Amino acid sequence: MDPSDELLAIFVPIVVYWVYSGMYMMLGSLDQYRLHPREDEAKKNLVPKRDVVKGVLLQQLVQSAVACLVFMYTGENSQTSPMRQPSLLTVSGQFLIGMFVMDTWQYFWHRYMHINKFLYRHIHSWHHRLVVPYSFGSQYNHPIEGLLLDTIGAALSFTLSGMSPRTSIYFFSFSVIKGIDDHCGFWLPGNVFHLLFWNNTAYHDVHHQLYGNKYNFSQPFFITWDKILGTHMSYTLVKRDGGGLEARPVKERS
Repeated sequence: MDPSDELLAIFVPIVVYWVYSGMYMMLGSLDQYRLHPREDEAKKNLVPKRDVVKGVLLQQLVQSAVACLVFMYTGENSQTSPMRQPSLLTVSGQFLIGMFVMDTWQYFWHRYMHINKFLYRHIHSWHHRLVVPYSFGSQYNHPIEGLLLDTIGAALSFTLSGMSPRTSIYFFSFSVIKGIDDHCGFWLPGNVFHLLFWNNTAYHDVHHQLYGNKYNFSQPFFITWDKILGTHMSYTLVKRDGGGLEARPVKERS
């Protein structure tokens, strides 16, 4: 197993996180595509951006440490196997398995953290301090939630899918980009994630609002578990008075 692949798998998604979220922060003038007025970030959010940056960096530090441990363990277990590059079909299957594992793990823990008042008040409410989400706040969580949902969820996705460190570079970079997009606060025309996923910026924005707090738990890829378990809340996009867009709930549940 090539150590360079392992190092890249640890650090590339972190670099992708700050570069991609930074690109969204540079789009501040596109108010006509915002789901909330820009001034609402300061009015409604309950945590300053400097604290968000510190929280995300702490989570990424923990993620890196856990990733090192996972690679050490899986590397030792595969030393007797010859290293070969998987086929595109194999990689595609590993991506789908990884997405399913991550979605399942995060849905049930995410939902439980809303149901359990103690966990919500002391842990998950940290993420909901961002009533108006923005790009680099996508990984802002209480450290315990960051470890439990994101870090352990990622480790399970990696190990259960059987992907290699090289494949995980692409998988976790993709996951990071998807998470940022879901929190970016923009509904940009031609956004490929809005075309391919029902779980998108507006869908997750509904969850961050008071009326959607008990719905739309699915993250980061599909809405499957919301649909199956009756926690799905549809929305419609309308033009907001004063400019921009708004995701309004449509209370139809499957």
